[in-house]
Amino acid sequence: MQPSQLDELKFLLKLQECRNYRAYLTNPCFKSFRAKDKICQNLASDGLVDFSREIVVVKLSAAGQALLKVTDAALPISAVELKLLQKIGTAKKIAPSQLRTSALTATERDVILQTFLNRGLILAETRLKRQKAEVWLTPQGQTCLAELLRQFQTLRQSATEITLNQKPTDTEVLATIQNLDHELASNNYLPIFYLRQKFQPPLSRDELDEILYRLQRNDQIELRAIVHTQDYTPEQLSAAIQTRSNSPLFFIKVI
Repeated sequence: MQPSQLDELKFLLKLQECRNYRAYLTNPCFKSFRAKDKICQNLASDGLVDFSREIVVVKLSAAGQALLKVTDAALPISAVELKLLQKIGTAKKIAPSQLRTSALTATERDVILQTFLNRGLILAETRLKRQKAEVWLTPQGQTCLAELLRQFQTLRQSATEITLNQKPTDTEVLATIQNLDHELASNNYLPIFYLRQKFQPPLSRDELDEILYRLQRNDQIELRAIVHTQDYTPEQLSAAIQTRSNSPLFFIKVI
């Protein structure tokens, strides 16, 4: 099963949450990923993660072949290492499990093979360790996620600005009045300050007043004056539309 790019991104984000950006693949945080091995390989090929590996097959490099031609007295390796290197040289490619010697345990053999690999004496094909495999974010992976977060924040800010700057239509304001009346159970007598909280901004006070006047002229709402003010705060009362008759329009009724 080929993992999706979304799966790979989720894997990176999970790994970022781990201590020192590394974890065993058996960590419960990776339980939901069905193709963990393939995800690791894909991300490693892009340089975003690395993982603990095991050697599958080895062969002598040119440097290793040259070393075997050197006289024993001048060899920079031990007799046990020499014997192991000679065994590698007997085959075109050979698996570590076939390099049996009574002088070495499997663990010691693997350590020597890694030393040979580090010194350039052998070439090796590796794979993700089958047991106790660890995976970690590389510096490139950390940089990639930091840049991704920066871009996300930029896009999020842009989306917020677009939303704030997008002014509602008369129809949208009417629908909001109906929704607020239902949510607040105001019995079709919605105090205007709730609407101002909803639409200022993006609308200015005067712009919202104009929309309400248009809705009233179109017989879609009625603006009602407030008589008893004791149930509201001065701030809430200041949201009313002032009139020449000194009867502030405070309630909105949908017709």
